Amino acid sequence: MAHEPLVSVVVPSYQQTDYIDRTVQSVLDQDGVDFELVVADHSSTDGTWERLQAYADDPRVRILRTPTGGGAPRNWNAVTEQARGVYLKLLPGDDTLLPGTLARQARILDSDARIVLTAGRRDIVDAHGRTVLRHRGLGPLTRRMAGTDAIRATVRSGTNLFGEPGAVMLRTETLRSVGGWDAASPYAIDEGTFIRVLEQGDFAPDPQTASTFRLSGTQWSVALVRQQAEQMAALHRAVHQRRPDILNARDVRVGDRRARLLAYQRKLVYSILKERMS
Repeated sequence: MAHEPLVSVVVPSYQQTDYIDRTVQSVLDQDGVDFELVVADHSSTDGTWERLQAYADDPRVRILRTPTGGGAPRNWNAVTEQARGVYLKLLPGDDTLLPGTLARQARILDSDARIVLTAGRRDIVDAHGRTVLRHRGLGPLTRRMAGTDAIRATVRSGTNLFGEPGAVMLRTETLRSVGGWDAASPYAIDEGTFIRVLEQGDFAPDPQTASTFRLSGTQWSVALVRQQAEQMAALHRAVHQRRPDILNARDVRVGDRRARLLAYQRKLVYSILKERMS
């Protein structure tokens, strides 16, 4: 029978030869918890697959290759299907975990079966790994609460309070019960999925900074900012239609206004950071 670790860290990689070593090593350096690392490379052509072979002999690591097509949702779901752990963390192939994150977040989920998701803050880094913003995320989510309250808070904030997947750990069984990663809104695939998971149970915050998130060149795009705001609004409407007991029309209006405002504020901040880093 295959070993069933407590935590599965799943990494969907694509064209990340410059960063994948740091991502993998940040997982392998974790201690105090039984974990596996599953990396699924989405048919990269830049040498990412070849670099991953250096870890093939580590018993904690499984390396897979997924065929081209389907974008991030396909690779996220493909690598998640391979997870054997009770808890799951998806870590993009250019982000990293900070020391102690896996054990700390696993303890939070272990503390009560009603907790289905935990999230910590993250540091924002540039292409060279330099920290440009520290301890971002969570906002008002500083205490344990019903998942429905956490959903309402993140929608009304107009942004993803839980952060990128590297900052989050959730129950594998719960994620699968809601159909895996929700591809309805590609730019909100993480938040859309977290919302579905939190409809099933409670949220508890991780009090420490959990991960790093790397800014990429695509985030300077005005077109992307517009698409992100549009997809965030679509997500809000979908949740309201599915669960009007959680979100009312006013919640959606408040969230949509803030999403548009924050999208352009983010564009301004990223533009300033880009200028400083050039």
